[in-house]
Amino acid sequence: MKKLIIVSHPNIQDSVINKRWVKELEKYPEQFTVHNIYNTYPDGKIDIEREQKLIEAHNTLILQYPLYWFNCPPLLKQWLDDVFTYGWAYGSTGNKMKDKKIALAISAGIEEEDFQEKGTWKVTIEQLILPFKTTALYTKSDFRGHFVLYNSHDALHAGTLEKSTEDYIQFALNV
Repeated sequence: MKKLIIVSHPNIQDSVINKRWVKELEKYPEQFTVHNIYNTYPDGKIDIEREQKLIEAHNTLILQYPLYWFNCPPLLKQWLDDVFTYGWAYGSTGNKMKDKKIALAISAGIEEEDFQEKGTWKVTIEQLILPFKTTALYTKSDFRGHFVLYNSHDALHAGTLEKSTEDYIQFALNV
């Protein structure tokens, strides 16, 4: 079964990393369904039933986004709040997320060494993604990890864009 990639970048047309990742994912239509929620819902009005059916048609969900103020972009948070409803994703009758694999693909403009408890920001990426891990636990999903490209602003200059793209595709294929 194909994997659903929820792309959440508010300005994908000007993105370097996320746009490149999407372009590569789209080369594997038999493996991935790429769903850009900012393109689909530019007004922020999410079709909950449509999104739930899309999730139900896949066994794996990968949330791809740039790190925004040490969090996910606002539409991704809204998407989670709106789509993961009581009685569907959780609760006494909510089991649609049960056993679904969930993973994250994150581009972060900050260097990896700054994401350490003793680093510049005194927080790790693992601490920042804890709400996603807890959401997976709460919905009885299977959190499968995360892929991060650090220092994404310099990815082109350092020659890491293509390497990160290859690594991300391998991560996504193996989730």
